[in-house]
Amino acid sequence: MPESKYNILYIDDEESNLRIFKNTFRRDFIIYLANSAQSGIEILRKNKVDVLITDQRMPGMTGLELLKYIHELFPEIPPHRLMISGYAEPVDIRQAYDHYGLFGFIAKPWDAENLKQIILNVIQRHHE
Repeated sequence: MPESKYNILYIDDEESNLRIFKNTFRRDFIIYLANSAQSGIEILRKNKVDVLITDQRMPGMTGLELLKYIHELFPEIPPHRLMISGYAEPVDIRQAYDHYGLFGFIAKPWDAENLKQIILNVIQRHHE
């Protein structure tokens, strides 16, 4: 199956990070962007998403809180979840893995080839 069919939702409160992500991966995936957890939730309500990537430190709702909310609100939605952050507490990351479907954690600044491989691994694992 061509990679371009996969929908990726990236949630980050920093517009520059959203722009860089989209410019980096727009040829490989269909990219949805949200600059807040609430906007990301609205995108999930309206669109099929294969992989959800969230920043941890955001105003209003952290990435961990977002993963918990999504886990409770959309238990049937299978988007695999990744967290990207330059600042994350190990206890938060562990909780996300143990309880809210986190597949992987990526430290900022991320490497494009490495992140693409992680996204493809998430998708492949889902289809096994």
